[in-house]
Amino acid sequence: MGELDSFETQQGRDMSDNGSCTLPGMVLCAKQHTATIEGVRQMAQDTWAVRVSAPELAAAVTPGQFFMIRPSTGSDPLLGRPFALFDVYYDSQGQPAGVEFGFVKVGKMTSLMSQWAQGDVVSVWGPLGNGFPVPECEHLICVAGGIGQTPFLAVTREALGLNQYGSGNRTVTRRPETVSLCYGVRSKNYLAGVDEFTIPGLDLQIATDDGSVGHHGFVTQLLKNKLSLTKSGVHVYCCGPEPMMKAVAEICRQESVACWLSLETPMACGFGACFSCVTKVVEPDGTWDYRRTCVEGPVFKAEQLVL
Repeated sequence: MGELDSFETQQGRDMSDNGSCTLPGMVLCAKQHTATIEGVRQMAQDTWAVRVSAPELAAAVTPGQFFMIRPSTGSDPLLGRPFALFDVYYDSQGQPAGVEFGFVKVGKMTSLMSQWAQGDVVSVWGPLGNGFPVPECEHLICVAGGIGQTPFLAVTREALGLNQYGSGNRTVTRRPETVSLCYGVRSKNYLAGVDEFTIPGLDLQIATDDGSVGHHGFVTQLLKNKLSLTKSGVHVYCCGPEPMMKAVAEICRQESVACWLSLETPMACGFGACFSCVTKVVEPDGTWDYRRTCVEGPVFKAEQLVL
């Protein structure tokens, strides 16, 4: 579907001649699109995935970035909801055709979304925020809890050289020798996207709280096991429930391992105007201040955050 209009992701920022934002880390300005639903599928208990036809968004988005989506008509719900990229899908000519994202059905909007059908029209704006940095390390370990596995399909595909994101503006110059995903859920019924993560070169390890599959216990133990083997050249990317991310950040701090967290902060606008998604960030002088998760994040280096 056609592009409607574009807007700056931060008030007062200038635009370059080619239309890209000057905000550090942002490749393109977010654009608003009218798009159609290409498919809805159930991934796990209470967990769904939606494919949205949006070629321009698919060509621009990078791993860890997100977009806002809402029905194209009506005012209930009034506000869009933020969703991280799961992956890009392609047309028969191999060109980016749209994006897929996952969600857990918990409220009015997500209950409505689980009932969307092919051909339904929606409003989408994005790509938004700053995603994960280009993975340039010896061993990349992704740690996911719950629906937090969502951004890591694109992350791991990029790290393994299976896909390229961001209109060719994002290049991995030092590809990791090892890529791991440690994925934890309550029980096996909540595992979402495991088939997609069965890709060449990816070391996938599962943890369940009830021991129904994989490691019996928290996903943080899988991370500890990995770091007990080697800490040299390791980077950790993490997304999931706040207590889990706090624990991962502390483990990485103790082991002197670089760690980035993708925050799942509720948002209202998605582009920095409403200041509803602020998080505490440590300043160079040791004090703290607020930063907008939708603009300066959602990915932050763990040492920057007041957790």
